[in-house]
Amino acid sequence: MADAVSPDHERPAAEVTTGRLRGARTEGIDRFLGIPYASPPTGERRFRAPEPPAAWDGERDAAAFAATAPQAPYPAALAKYLPTVDVPGDGFLSLNVWTPADRADRGPLPVLVWVHGGALTRGSAALAAYDGTTFARHGIVFVSLQYRLGQEGFAVLDGVPQNLGVLDQQAALRWVRREIAAFGGDPARVTVMGQSAGANTLTALLALPHAAELFDRAILQSGPLSAQSRDKAGRMTRAVAKRAGVAATRAGFAGVPASDLVIAQSEVSAGSSPLGRGPAVALSVGGEAVPVDPLAALLAGSSRDIPVLIGSTSEEYRLWFVPGGTVDRIGGWTLTLARLASRVPKRVVDAHRRRRPDASPGEILGEVVTDVLLRGPITRFADSRVDGPAPTWVYEFRWRSPVDRLGAAHAMELGFVFDRLDAPDSIALGGPDAPQMLADAMHGAWVAFAKGDEPGWEAWSSRRPVQAFDADGGHIDYAPRQDELSGLPER
Repeated sequence: MADAVSPDHERPAAEVTTGRLRGARTEGIDRFLGIPYASPPTGERRFRAPEPPAAWDGERDAAAFAATAPQAPYPAALAKYLPTVDVPGDGFLSLNVWTPADRADRGPLPVLVWVHGGALTRGSAALAAYDGTTFARHGIVFVSLQYRLGQEGFAVLDGVPQNLGVLDQQAALRWVRREIAAFGGDPARVTVMGQSAGANTLTALLALPHAAELFDRAILQSGPLSAQSRDKAGRMTRAVAKRAGVAATRAGFAGVPASDLVIAQSEVSAGSSPLGRGPAVALSVGGEAVPVDPLAALLAGSSRDIPVLIGSTSEEYRLWFVPGGTVDRIGGWTLTLARLASRVPKRVVDAHRRRRPDASPGEILGEVVTDVLLRGPITRFADSRVDGPAPTWVYEFRWRSPVDRLGAAHAMELGFVFDRLDAPDSIALGGPDAPQMLADAMHGAWVAFAKGDEPGWEAWSSRRPVQAFDADGGHIDYAPRQDELSGLPER
């Protein structure tokens, strides 16, 4: 969360198109929080594309975070690792800016825009680990944004634009291009960064023909690169409609309070499993925001002129399989059935067993799931850009947390990327003694990339160099896991 508000004489001001803002200053960093980039998506604006924010008279207090999007806390098994911030209110289509107090002496500064994850159903920019101070200290104007979640942002409804949450992000990025100069930022040097669902939505933006209108560079952390068909993505919406007793239309959902839709969605989700059975909130192919499957568009050449830094953690699955005990309930027969259902050749499973002979069937299945969802598509994406005009850099986060068998789980890299190992969110995942040397290496690489430089390792080529981030700060592996990835089905 933000530090305490500084005295009035240290409260900086900024002027944007819609009015004057009064922020807060702490230790040489100015913060402007809760800035609306679109009107509240309530009333007649609910389930509609984002509309411009209204202007205000006088000064707007920008010293505190705005409301958070309607959502439920994580289930109990995950809540101890993934906190939820609940700020009531309607104005959650907002963003936050951290910028050096001495920016006027530096010239236009590079901009880094953060899009949080949370399975498209949870998350906010107000989490302690997402504080942008560490980036601003390195001469970067840091922006974090919020967008509609769950059924408000990703329902598949008749008469409603698909993927409203992605349209929200487009509106926020256009705001950044238009307004960021007021905070010392260079609108011609904008890097976007997202993790998990945030990276998934940014992949959809990267795949658009007009992506370069929105940003200049992209960092994609542990995010699926694909979207689902309208029919498959609509399963959750249809299930929520049935539980709420309304039609799967704008009129039907608009008659249900957002909080009740969150409850219905949570009840439907409770019947799903980490293995993917049951409906889930997902990007849906179709409409303005995601006109085609993002991975297909990228493999066909979309945005090959935009530099990309992309990667995953080495044990993504542990956040999904370990907290609820799923990893221990999976036996050999379940592994075989899941492999056959996913059309994964037996030789892929055998390759995983050779690398980890003591792994349980649940751990092997988790590795295969990670390959299918993330590592395989990331490799294909990077391969498709080898001869393109812009470089690609690939990383794998391998440091293993000692907390509760989480290892190098999904989201484990966040405290290192933000150099916020002391944040409660980071300690919950990595413990109190995570290696600062690794945070220095990762944060430094992300800072360099956002400034337009190379992150510090070899760009992707036919040699397939992967920067392996471990406690030593990192080293290059060439074509790791090839025997595991080469047999994966393309999807």
